[in-house]
Amino acid sequence: MIKLHDLHFKPFISEEEIEAAVKRMAQTIANDLKDEVPVFVGILNGSFMFVSDFVKKYPKPCEVTFIKLASYEGVKSTEDIQRLIGLTQDLSGRTVVILEDIIDSGNTLAEVYRIFKSENVKNLYIATLFYKPEAYKKDFKLHYVGIEIPDRFIVGYGLDYNGLGRDLPSVYQLKQTQYMTNIVLFGPPGAGKGTQANFLKEKYNLVHISTGDVFRFNIKNETALGMLAKSYMDKGDLVPDQVTIDMLNAEVEKNADANGFIFDGFPRTNAQADALDQLMDSKDSQINAMIALEVDDEVLVKRLLERGKTSGRPDDADETIIRNRIKEYYNKTAVLKDYYSAQNKYFGVDGVGSIEEITKRLSQVIDNL
Repeated sequence: MIKLHDLHFKPFISEEEIEAAVKRMAQTIANDLKDEVPVFVGILNGSFMFVSDFVKKYPKPCEVTFIKLASYEGVKSTEDIQRLIGLTQDLSGRTVVILEDIIDSGNTLAEVYRIFKSENVKNLYIATLFYKPEAYKKDFKLHYVGIEIPDRFIVGYGLDYNGLGRDLPSVYQLKQTQYMTNIVLFGPPGAGKGTQANFLKEKYNLVHISTGDVFRFNIKNETALGMLAKSYMDKGDLVPDQVTIDMLNAEVEKNADANGFIFDGFPRTNAQADALDQLMDSKDSQINAMIALEVDDEVLVKRLLERGKTSGRPDDADETIIRNRIKEYYNKTAVLKDYYSAQNKYFGVDGVGSIEEITKRLSQVIDNL
């Protein structure tokens, strides 16, 4: 992730992918033009890096020149195109290939066609390294396209955001969700996870998503996902991960403006962790940390037996059941500890002490993310 001015950008297209696309375009155009000596025209400022790499890979004689047009203000393409630097050579009867770094709306392209048709060129071809088909509004033919991309704002490899980013050798995509803290909160039975989740969501203005609560809500309200989940549960089958992910996605969508989320009860396997990563990536966000409350087994057993005197839960009153629940927790979370540790996102927090002391420890981890 990089920051340019006030915005964050995430990796999108690697140097290797760009180099392969440029090499492919150079070879294809050379094959099509055969022995003709073309004039390659780069559109400044963005195309300088593309043109430089392209002509180095072009295997035959060629000429190179540049014109400059302005069409961007910030991250929006404007309708106002101005020709700032014109041509200095006679192109009558020549084959001209326009080398564009990116074509989105096509507004710049319309001006390019107007300029070069008045130059009485023999042939006019358009080649663009990046192309946004969703944004393209014109009918001009694009003869050569390097990489098709979605309609997202990108920087790098000659492209900038208010002057910054042109020097980057790879391409980055605007991160739509700029500021979000997402936490996977874990803790064995009796660790006080629910209590701490309530404190943390209030302190950091996060949305607490408890998988159990989400399931109960969907089943109670007979949503499509709830009925689907219930159909598996009624047969004694495990609910497929995708159903759970779809429920979580609905909760995230309902709170699209949130500062972040506390995920409680999910994931429980590597496959689920991967699915959650993909879900957050689709929202231009990520899991920032897995925080696990760590409490000695004997303390947990004592707490749960004490809680069982008033909770009315039978699984809080039987020591054997309690110890099995704790054992099951560690069996499941051991794998996830490795998963998030590999990403440097695992944080163990001492869960023994007063509620305030534990909250302070958790807050220190979150504040340092």
